[in-house]
Amino acid sequence: MARLSININKVATLRNSRGGEVPSVLEAVEVCVAAGAPGITVHPREDERHIRPNDVYTIADALEAVRDRVEYNIEGDPRPGLIEMVERVRPDQCTLVPVRPGEVTSEAGWPADTPKQSLREIIARFQEAGVRVSVFVNPDPAPIDWAAELGADRVELYTEPYARAFEQGGRALASSLERFGTACRHAHELGLGINAGHDLDLENLPTFLRLPHIDEVSIGHALISRALFVGLGEVVSEYLRITSR
Repeated sequence: MARLSININKVATLRNSRGGEVPSVLEAVEVCVAAGAPGITVHPREDERHIRPNDVYTIADALEAVRDRVEYNIEGDPRPGLIEMVERVRPDQCTLVPVRPGEVTSEAGWPADTPKQSLREIIARFQEAGVRVSVFVNPDPAPIDWAAELGADRVELYTEPYARAFEQGGRALASSLERFGTACRHAHELGLGINAGHDLDLENLPTFLRLPHIDEVSIGHALISRALFVGLGEVVSEYLRITSR
């Protein structure tokens, strides 16, 4: 069974578009937890266009009483501000992702030729603080090997290529499933846990979860978008019915 971690960034995006505190990011977390969500993810970007540092700390306080059953995942690029947040909050997991100037959302995983020393030191610092570390990578052997060499605990596989292949179906889908299945087995053989995320939704998730060794899926945009029409608690339940199969 894969754990579901709900990325609530889009709630903050809507709030920030108008100013003030509506819709409440904290209330969104409370609804997700009440519906049985086993994980909450936030991605505080440097430009603060959705989740802000204060949100990170407020959510941490709110989750303190349920940390035995709800994991907190902070993701972001390893800039000084993010490092400070992680070391102060000590979430269950930190997912390190590359950030490209001007990107709207993550566009790819870390390249396998990214220098290791600085990231290795940051990962070791987080682990010493009791934080599990995942790194965001494309589903190919080279970046997975790179992640293992860094000393990461897990990889998060970038799943947008799978989502596009699912839309095409046929050979494209079969090829993508083979690619991701190979990546999952390779990471598992290296002793890495396996997370996945980006453009997963109610339609493509069941097929993806047939792949081996997946520990966690992170879903935000599709889940929050559907919640506008059916309610946040209900859509959390819909996803949980898939991940608990």
